[in-house]
Amino acid sequence: MNVSYKERIARRLTLVTALIVLVVFAIIYLVVNYTVVQSIDRELKLETDKHVGQIFLVNGEIRFVHKDEWLEQEHSQIQLNPIFIEIVDMEGGSMDRSPNLGEHHLSFYPGRAENNEAWTLKTGEREVRQMQIPLNHAGKQEGYMLVAKSFEDARELLTNLRNILMILYPGILISLFLAMRYLAGKSIQPIQKIIQKTNLISQSNLNERIPVADPNDEIAQLTRSINELLARLEQALTREKQFTSDASHELRTPLAVLRGTLEVLIRKPRTSEEYVEKIKMALGSIDRMSGMIDQLLSLARVGKGKISREEVELVSFTKDFAQQAELDSGREITLETNLSTRLFTLVNEKSLQMILTNLTQNAIKYSHQATKIGFQVGSHEGSPYLLIIDEGKGIDKDSLDKIFDPFYREANDAGNPVQGTGLGLAIVKKLATESGMRVEVESEKGKGSTFRLIFSADI
Repeated sequence: MNVSYKERIARRLTLVTALIVLVVFAIIYLVVNYTVVQSIDRELKLETDKHVGQIFLVNGEIRFVHKDEWLEQEHSQIQLNPIFIEIVDMEGGSMDRSPNLGEHHLSFYPGRAENNEAWTLKTGEREVRQMQIPLNHAGKQEGYMLVAKSFEDARELLTNLRNILMILYPGILISLFLAMRYLAGKSIQPIQKIIQKTNLISQSNLNERIPVADPNDEIAQLTRSINELLARLEQALTREKQFTSDASHELRTPLAVLRGTLEVLIRKPRTSEEYVEKIKMALGSIDRMSGMIDQLLSLARVGKGKISREEVELVSFTKDFAQQAELDSGREITLETNLSTRLFTLVNEKSLQMILTNLTQNAIKYSHQATKIGFQVGSHEGSPYLLIIDEGKGIDKDSLDKIFDPFYREANDAGNPVQGTGLGLAIVKKLATESGMRVEVESEKGKGSTFRLIFSADI
């Protein structure tokens, strides 16, 4: 059964408040009970202090000094909170008692006289609060005086208080639940407005935003977070559309060349040399499309699944790569390092290989044949780094923020884009992010570029 968020809030708040009210009611009852009992106990103590000095021994029996005090109205009228008194010997045998006890006797408990405490018990049909104290004469204990006071009024008071609290409790709970439900409904109204607004936003109007509430509270923070998410989605969708458009355009060009070449071949018979020339042109277009498709597949695979990292010794890995790249390209590629010890880092070796391949190809493409390409390996503040330095034409400042976008290619001196797919640096950026590396670039027009790979220092 689905329960609305408003109902869940109301129930939880009501439950917590119910527990608090229950604890408060219990404390009230216990405080009142303690206060009433303490009041009766004080009266018992005053009564015992008053009567102890009025008792003496006559022929071995315990008596009052003034017997007529036993007949006073406060001891004979039960309705005026009477005090009950009884004198007992050491074995608990009754020796004398106040007339208001009638045929009843107070209960004697050996051993309770030592702590001078009172307790509640039944005497006949009455509930009383009783205290017993030892009676001594000439240094010898002769018996006990039992003093009690009716507890019925106090019990009635406590019972009425308990009943009132028990009647009030469910009423309070129902009132609390209704109030909490109403307040919860009012509290989530801004969220409901956000839901209504977001339901109206689709792919066709991602530029819409949710109005931010005036108070800078959690609702406003939620609204800003949703707006930021919408902005990221809009940017991602825009990049996706641009990527699809650029990919189709880039693939259409070699396809058009290939189609045109083949149409020329079938128009009329050609010489062998013409066939070879046109076929080479067609193969070049096919190679270009294959390279672009491979790059697109590589870009699509980035982020699919978790990349494992292994320990790689950065200096020897870069040295081996530089030597192989020098053999393949015919360019001079050097390696420098300021390290006297081996430098290990955690990285995915295949990803690092692809990153270095794309950056090296980029350096070769944008630099003159006579210039060299340099690698530098080092460590700064505990973080390993790797530099790829070329002496090429450099990158405009306006293009530095765009070079990692798919299909972006800076124009050459003639104003035309440099040949290539424009996917290499996009792959580098995604692979580096996925592998926990940072990619930074510094460049000056006409003097070359430096790409810096900064590895994490978590080894």
